[in-house]
Amino acid sequence: MVVGSGVAAISCAVMANLKTGDHVLCVDKPYSWTKKLFDQYLPKFGISVDYFVWENQESFQSQIKANTRVVFLESPNSLTFELQDLGAIAEICKSKGIISIIDNSHTSPLYQKPINFGIDIVVHSATKYLNGHSDVMMGVICSSQEMIKKIFYGEYMTLGPIVSAHDAFLAIRGLRTLPIRLEQSDKTCLQLFHYFKNHPKVRKVYYPFDPDAAQYDLAKKQMSGNGGLISIELAVETKEEVNAFVEKISKFMMAASWGGYESLFLPTLAFYDIPGWKNPVLPFQLIRFYVGLEEFDYLVADLDAAFEAIG
Repeated sequence: MVVGSGVAAISCAVMANLKTGDHVLCVDKPYSWTKKLFDQYLPKFGISVDYFVWENQESFQSQIKANTRVVFLESPNSLTFELQDLGAIAEICKSKGIISIIDNSHTSPLYQKPINFGIDIVVHSATKYLNGHSDVMMGVICSSQEMIKKIFYGEYMTLGPIVSAHDAFLAIRGLRTLPIRLEQSDKTCLQLFHYFKNHPKVRKVYYPFDPDAAQYDLAKKQMSGNGGLISIELAVETKEEVNAFVEKISKFMMAASWGGYESLFLPTLAFYDIPGWKNPVLPFQLIRFYVGLEEFDYLVADLDAAFEAIG
């Protein structure tokens, strides 16, 4: 089922499987509008939500309640890319009659296939890799025929998150080049990982296929590739130093979405000290990069100049 945005796909899939009095167990630190759905919208209808960090089956199972009806996953999840064991979670959910849903936008359907691990519903922000040209907002819901029919005659027809004919045409155009685009982003991102991993001004690298990462084996088990997302923490102590780094970058565009042909970056610092908003739980030194289709040397020259700006 194709809908008007990624968050529309998430909302329809979630809401179709909940009623008053139900409980949702959601992965910690999800996409911001997923969290808003769970924290601000669903509680108005008597639905409670708790957040979990995947550790092991016993820890996960202990957080399930008698009224848990939906488990929502992002693997890897937003910004810092923690993974959850999809097969283990799916097995537990099926044994308890719980619907499992995953936002699979990070890896696309090419690099991770959650339904093969037993997940009930897979959603994608087609705004990103699937369209690939940063000119369409769209979402996709993948599940059994029975589940898609349930969502269609419920949330889809009631809320009307439709896609225009022109946007559908643009997305079909993007799908024709998805494999080669994703392969190029993945290849260059791996090169960028090695660049960051050995850089003295980088405190930490967030990348699922880092051999030093605690979840490296899980990444290899579930994912056949990473795509273009990678995050770092700068080895600096002040916001002024982060700003100096950010202001020097010119070849990466600053933007929140990703998945197109141009490389992007998003500094967590951009969300600090906004009147009326709480500061993020993530450190201000954190910067997420998306690697598009540019050459590695072209991007690294830009990053070299930015690192020089922080001494």
